[in-house]
Amino acid sequence: MTSLLRFPALNALFSTPAAALIPALFGALLGPSLALAQEKVLNVYSARHYQTDEQLYGEFTRQTGVRINRIELGDEPLLERMKSEGDKSPADVVLLVDATRLFRAQKDGLFQPVESKVLTERIPAEFRARDNTWFGFSSRARVIVYNKASVDPKDVQTYESLADPKNKGKVCTRSGSHPYNLSLFGAMIEHVGLEQTEAWLKGIVANEARSPKGGDTDQIKAVASGECGIALSNTYYWVRVMRSDKPADQEVVSKVAMVWPNQSTTGAHMNLAGGAVARYAPNRATATQFLEYLASDRAQAYFANGNNEWPTVNTAETGNQALEALGTFKADKIPTDRMAARSVDAQMLLDKVGFK
Repeated sequence: MTSLLRFPALNALFSTPAAALIPALFGALLGPSLALAQEKVLNVYSARHYQTDEQLYGEFTRQTGVRINRIELGDEPLLERMKSEGDKSPADVVLLVDATRLFRAQKDGLFQPVESKVLTERIPAEFRARDNTWFGFSSRARVIVYNKASVDPKDVQTYESLADPKNKGKVCTRSGSHPYNLSLFGAMIEHVGLEQTEAWLKGIVANEARSPKGGDTDQIKAVASGECGIALSNTYYWVRVMRSDKPADQEVVSKVAMVWPNQSTTGAHMNLAGGAVARYAPNRATATQFLEYLASDRAQAYFANGNNEWPTVNTAETGNQALEALGTFKADKIPTDRMAARSVDAQMLLDKVGFK
């Protein structure tokens, strides 16, 4: 018979008094499971797909010991997944990349309000929901890019100029229904009302060089190629091309220039990427802690540099030279949730004027 001395764990069990035998046995069997159950985790549903986010998440884990589980999808598939999961959703934190999407998710009841002095003090009011259901952590401007050889920059100093008859046949855009455009159009409605915005959108359609298609980078390249003379783009797409060392991208940069729109009036339209605590978050306290971490100066640099954006926290710095090279500008201070709330009206106007 094999000696029990070769199996110390069994020796310990057989030498344990009978009253303690069962608890000892269950402890031996369940110990690893209990340890796993006690591990702190945070489930993040993210529409961000940037390499620097690895550092962002890793820093949080080092600071707190909380392991992050990530689900990465596009904004719409991510939100549809949460809707289908309902109150069984494991999501703790949701990260999205547009104010209109954040607003719609808020209205769909996918978020919950957050009580945090850190967040309300560090995130400016124009970059968060009024009921504190979501917060913006990085911002970008929607600017006008133009072909330096064929367009006089004096003719494209405002968003309104996109509808000016002098620019007929020169305008390229992505789909009017894309959230980046819906946010801009919503801001315009807030500033000048439905009637004037409708006339403006009708003018843009009349000035199109081609039907809307592609993303912002495609618009920049179309301007460089001469397919059109003017386009809208988020600043981070422009900076991405500027920072590229590919000869084709450098050729684009040599042919295209950028304008900060509406500097003598409302200022350049601003949008944001942000986050929220999911409505049914299993780890609500840790989710709030993570959002507060995103508002720290160190995290703001990771969060913003991952996509060439500006921090929303005033004290944070990026160290992104290409972004800083864009210079200073007047930004539109309209509250982000107000313009996002106008997205339904904006879509109605797009349908009315035939803006695809």
